Amino acid sequence: MPTTKKEPLDLSAVTIPRHVAIIMDGNGRWARQRGLPRVAGHRAGAENLRRIINACVEFGIKILTIYAFSTENWDRPEREIRGLMKIFTRVLDQELGELHAQGVCLHHLGDLNGIDPDLQQKVLDAIELTKDNERLILNVAFNYGGRAEILHAVREMLADRVSPDELTEELFSAYLFTNGLPDPDLVIRTSGELRISNFLIWQAAYAEYYATPAYWPDFGREELYAALEAYSQRERRFGGLSEES
Repeated sequence: MPTTKKEPLDLSAVTIPRHVAIIMDGNGRWARQRGLPRVAGHRAGAENLRRIINACVEFGIKILTIYAFSTENWDRPEREIRGLMKIFTRVLDQELGELHAQGVCLHHLGDLNGIDPDLQQKVLDAIELTKDNERLILNVAFNYGGRAEILHAVREMLADRVSPDELTEELFSAYLFTNGLPDPDLVIRTSGELRISNFLIWQAAYAEYYATPAYWPDFGREELYAALEAYSQRERRFGGLSEES
């Protein structure tokens, strides 16, 4: 595929968040607008991920979390689910080498139980291969749901006999899939929808939210920069007051 010339962007004019999370929405509608099956939109969305990873590395974002497949997505038609699993497998087969060479460290958020054993092993192998990379942490929320994550944490704490007197926000966070990682600073949702869809509902309590009408396959480098421009205008108070107030 021929490369297009990148327009220069003034990174000194924006605040770069350490951790960006993206709800990648709109693949199906992107495909429908073009008279294509929904799975074609998912393929286009998977191809777009490479562009966004490159942009995150270029911009200096250190952690990217993507919402790839939710616990609720199992309710979709079986044909679409099979297509999605094939896409996930193909992305791992085709992109892992380049991601590793680029210094991307892959993490999985969610539950691999119930996933095809071959795909499970590919995910585990990818995590092991890239575990020492430091340029960008890529969290893939796959078979993930925020409520399921919280229930999983509670069950683990009960199994560890954590007493109520020991329980703090810091300890609870250590039982989440994102243990050891900072909370997201910016959560982006494509396709114009204004809901969080059970995504990082504990971790994103004080994240800034940005919604764009662009469908995920059309959300490119310039659109990510626009989100950073909007983020730069926000005043993050974490429940407190600004100095002016």
